[in-house]
Amino acid sequence: MIEVKNVRKSFGDKVVLQDVSANMEAGKTNLIIGSSGSGKTVLMKIMIGLYPVDSGQVLYEGADLTRMNERELKSLRMSIGMLFQGSALFDSKSVEANVMFPLDMFTTDSYAVKKKRVNEVLDRVNLVDANRKYPAELSGGMKKRVALARAIVQNPKYLFCDEPNSGLDPQTSLVIDKLVKEITTDFNITTVINTHDMNTVMESGDHIVYMYQGLKQWEGSNKDIIFSKDEKLNSFIFASDFLAKAKEMSMMEALRKQESNR
Repeated sequence: MIEVKNVRKSFGDKVVLQDVSANMEAGKTNLIIGSSGSGKTVLMKIMIGLYPVDSGQVLYEGADLTRMNERELKSLRMSIGMLFQGSALFDSKSVEANVMFPLDMFTTDSYAVKKKRVNEVLDRVNLVDANRKYPAELSGGMKKRVALARAIVQNPKYLFCDEPNSGLDPQTSLVIDKLVKEITTDFNITTVINTHDMNTVMESGDHIVYMYQGLKQWEGSNKDIIFSKDEKLNSFIFASDFLAKAKEMSMMEALRKQESNR
């Protein structure tokens, strides 16, 4: 479990997080949701040690990240996998070299051992025989799967995903959601996803933290959302449904006009 306790963070005079406390449940898919400027991205970066806190704690199985020295931080980060929003692949490296990169950096394993592990994780994300391809040859969804393979190549205890569906079409987004969910369950990983994708929320949200203007506004599961009486959460969740329906109605109206003009 990852526990965030009374975390406060500001940049200059702007307070971004105000006394935020939340739990990321072990072996579950934990989501941080909220509109732009809600503080969800800053919260994730604090949880992986990229930003220091002004006050508060971030506890990994009881060990406080905010008090760790460099050696302790390095040890913790070796147990963390990260799926970046833009995939962050090396354009000049093959798929195999991209996925092998963490193993080159943090292990002394032989090439044969590393390649075996790379092939295992590429198989897990359904990219068998993609070793020699380069990022420029891949679709957006394939790039995300390569990045996911790299994130899990060291058997992490914790997996962080920053907007994993950004830039993907709805069908490919569902594929990525399903993969992340399966990997979380199969390997008992504590996964934390920063997202505003409502399909991810409803399909994958074992545990959800909703951020609003730097505060934790609500916490619960995707099933709890349906019955929530929190007005701010309901406004955020159902705004996306309203927009989708509005677009659908506009398209239907346009088709009706097109038919009537024939």
